Amino acid sequence: MANINSNKLAKQLTERHPKLVHTDNIKVISHVQREFDDWLLNTLMLENIDVPFKYKRKKLYKSLQGQRVNITYYPDHETIAGLDIEIMRIVRIKVS
Repeated sequence: MANINSNKLAKQLTERHPKLVHTDNIKVISHVQREFDDWLLNTLMLENIDVPFKYKRKKLYKSLQGQRVNITYYPDHETIAGLDIEIMRIVRIKVS
């Protein structure tokens, strides 16, 4: 039942915000957490995808490495050392 409600919410979000993308049951290859101001910046690398996925949290989160997750995200760019890098900003993440 919770999975049905989760998918319903994801569908509502993507319909309301056309730039959002939702992906179900994708495997996390790498999960790194580091402090950034008063936040913890989380960076995920996902199976068969070469672009980092990022989100912020106030508290330390258990490692998602090896887990399968459902994510809702949008494409974005970040400039690091003068280079423009494509990233994905996670809006919503749940363990599958």
